[in-house]
Amino acid sequence: MTNAGTTVERADPPAPAVRLPRRRGIELALIVLAVLLSVYGYCGVGLAKNGTVPPGAAGYGAGLGVLALLAHFAVRLRAPYADPLLLPIGVLLNGLGLVLIYRLDLETPGDKAAPAQLVWSTLGVTLFIVIVVLLRDHRVLQRYAYVCVVGALGLLTLPIFFPAVNGARIWIRIAGFSIQPGEFAKVLLAVFYAAYLAANRNALAYAGRQIWRFKRLQLPTGRVLGPIVTIWLLSVGVLVLERDLGTSLLFFGLFVVLLYVATGRTGWIAVGLLLAALGAAAVGWLEPHVHGRIEDWLHPFATIEAGQGPNQLAQSLFAFAAGGILGAGLGLGHSILIGFAAKSDFILATAGEELGLAGLSAIFLLYGLLVERGYRAGLALRDPFGRLLAVGLASIVALQVFVIAGGVTGLIPLTGMAMPFLAQGGSSVVTNWAIVALLIRVSDSARSQYDGEDVS
Repeated sequence: MTNAGTTVERADPPAPAVRLPRRRGIELALIVLAVLLSVYGYCGVGLAKNGTVPPGAAGYGAGLGVLALLAHFAVRLRAPYADPLLLPIGVLLNGLGLVLIYRLDLETPGDKAAPAQLVWSTLGVTLFIVIVVLLRDHRVLQRYAYVCVVGALGLLTLPIFFPAVNGARIWIRIAGFSIQPGEFAKVLLAVFYAAYLAANRNALAYAGRQIWRFKRLQLPTGRVLGPIVTIWLLSVGVLVLERDLGTSLLFFGLFVVLLYVATGRTGWIAVGLLLAALGAAAVGWLEPHVHGRIEDWLHPFATIEAGQGPNQLAQSLFAFAAGGILGAGLGLGHSILIGFAAKSDFILATAGEELGLAGLSAIFLLYGLLVERGYRAGLALRDPFGRLLAVGLASIVALQVFVIAGGVTGLIPLTGMAMPFLAQGGSSVVTNWAIVALLIRVSDSARSQYDGEDVS
């Protein structure tokens, strides 16, 4: 339109707001697939061992399916924008763990672990539903940071007053009931670390004008180094008192990862690796229980050469070798020869022998996808606490998988931790379901903050 020689252009209409898809139908389809795969594995074990479908197959499938559907409806109701992959991955890993434990139960009639694991799984899914339904905003947890750290330290110290189990003081056993408090402490510590670093990230990144430099590597100043040294000493103290190498390294690694994410300084990674190596070397030399595990790692076949037969690590390596590419088939392996830890520390060896390298790779991909979706949800958030919380929770899973898989394959010394969802351990499975629930809540917040926004 022109007016007195002047041209006036009409402005383009504003771009319409975008409604994000909720993708709950995709989640439901994947959950059904996860349950069917688990039931297929359960039936495969029965056919391989006894030539018939196990009589409890229908009950197992119905129980797992009901739990999964209840969790799905809770997500659909309270977290409609949550990542659709997190819950199906948890269901599939938990279902596969029940199958592997049931398979090993057939070799140990006097030690049935699968029914107890199913009960713990039910408690874990119940806790998942409670968190998803009642925790409407993850930022509420930031208010209870110091309550969480006090609770975590209390849980960590409790096992010191109870007898050692298999050389480590990480269990509380009363009247036949056992619990591992450190499993719950790791989630509480993740909340505390995320809250503390979110509130102090600028001071940690820029405290002091002088920065130690070594070529291109920037290291923090001595004053900033204080918190990480304190956490390192606490982790070593837990290791010495409880003889638990895996948990102490997990806590320390979690702190270093979150510190790096909060500040962006590569110097924290360098210092963290150095201190972890020094602490592990010192305790490995001074603590007999840890020193024995290091010796087994360095010389896994020493007991065979001495005529005493293969130890647990040697049997684990034999199981992986026997599995080959495609595996011996569910129910057809011999990983029970590993001994008392076959259902817990070394259950990954059963997966490697009976599912082969292909099946083992699929399991690792599931873990990798779970961690990646957690990182993605955290990076999409605008609030620092939620970002650090998501990264911390996902890092717990990543660190556990690395430490456990590295131990049973001979890459690093054994630690005695439980493989998330797969291994026998009630405290572990309940805690892992809590982690998935918190990631569900964070991912819902990450996507819903953009719902209806103008994308112009």
